Amino acid sequence: MTKIWTIVAAISSFGIAALFGKWLVPFLKKVNFRQTEREEGIDLHKSKQGTPMMGGFMFILSSIVSGVACVMLFNGTAGDAAETMLINAKIYAGMFMALAFGAIGFMDDYIKAVKKRNLGLTPVQKLLLQFLTAIAYLITIYLFGGSTRTFIPFVGMVDIGLFYYPLAAILIVGIVNAVNLTDGIDGLCGSVTFFGSIFFMLISPFMERIGVSIMAAALAGGCLGFLVWNFHPAKVFMGDTGSLYLGGFMCAIAFALDMPVMLILVGLIYIIEMFSVILQVGYFKLTHGKRLFKMSPIHHHFEKCGWSEIKIVIVFSLVTMICGAAALLIIMRYRNFI
Repeated sequence: MTKIWTIVAAISSFGIAALFGKWLVPFLKKVNFRQTEREEGIDLHKSKQGTPMMGGFMFILSSIVSGVACVMLFNGTAGDAAETMLINAKIYAGMFMALAFGAIGFMDDYIKAVKKRNLGLTPVQKLLLQFLTAIAYLITIYLFGGSTRTFIPFVGMVDIGLFYYPLAAILIVGIVNAVNLTDGIDGLCGSVTFFGSIFFMLISPFMERIGVSIMAAALAGGCLGFLVWNFHPAKVFMGDTGSLYLGGFMCAIAFALDMPVMLILVGLIYIIEMFSVILQVGYFKLTHGKRLFKMSPIHHHFEKCGWSEIKIVIVFSLVTMICGAAALLIIMRYRNFI
């Protein structure tokens, strides 16, 4: 019975996202919510000028509707196996956190599309809102009795005490922005997140947290439904609305499993994308104008090297699959310590 709700969540989320796109894409064109390419961007991307943005609403709607509905139905039929109050609190608080990050992204997209300010919110504004969102989530979990224990690879569950909360806030904001940086070519962020959420979907039942598995399945289905419209050549982009939501959702799932550290392995592509920007900026300043990569984030470097968008998506997705498999093996090896 538990597997049924996971499958239902995945399929229904895919269907809602894919079908919603038939209405959303024309609507975004009508209201002129369109992409504006930067002058210093990739030359091949100039043709993408005017492509509708904010397509992330597809998987936002589908993952919330399908995920929450299936979690509620599962809890209503699970009897003694129902999720504990704390796990449910983590699930629902996590969804609100993801929506809050999506709202921050929407403000950014709105400024870009309507106010015609290509850079959107300032970095300080973004970080302030993101940290407030992360802190609000962590406070909520604390009030529901959440612990400061977390799974550390090759070690098991470790209680890191009061250091947990500042480190957790930094990790959440870091991952959310890393996911945001991964959204740069057709189908990349959606594909990487699809495979990342599949890992969490598979590992959750071993933790006896079926509700988390259902939410991960809903996210995977929503990403796949979105890719119907976003795979190269993209008919719509997710925008910051979608990428910040995805980052918040991935964090919510990881924290619901007490495995936030595993995001570093499962989301290795996100981390590489983020550090490619940090290294590029740092190297540029230290060398007074020299570049470490042809362009950052690193997917643009590979574009400059002649890789097609499809090749980049395939390679980065394979890396995520391998990292997910490795993470699965690590957790299975140490599951007795969880």
